[in-house]
Amino acid sequence: MISKDSPIGYNLLLKGVRLKNLIHGEKTHLTKVLIEKSAVIPLHKHDNEQTGYLLSRKLRFFSGDQEYVVLPGDSWSFPGNMPHGAEGLEESIVLECFSPVREDYLKL
Repeated sequence: MISKDSPIGYNLLLKGVRLKNLIHGEKTHLTKVLIEKSAVIPLHKHDNEQTGYLLSRKLRFFSGDQEYVVLPGDSWSFPGNMPHGAEGLEESIVLECFSPVREDYLKL
């Protein structure tokens, strides 16, 4: 399956956070996320493993008592059920892959 890039198709996930489902298969799910400066994704957890790559700008991740600032080219992976959150330190663009597929995101 091939999915062509398009500037449309983003859905509001949280205030200041828009998500676009790019493509998914049986076991993996690729998304593109636009995060505004100062937008916060609160601490949360889900069953899905989450692996991401920062395309542009700057984000801060937090998990437990640890914080990480990521820059373009940096990547991350959170195992399923690991509490984590993020904050847009600048307007940022993120690619993220989930396994298994985020069925809740497909409904957006």
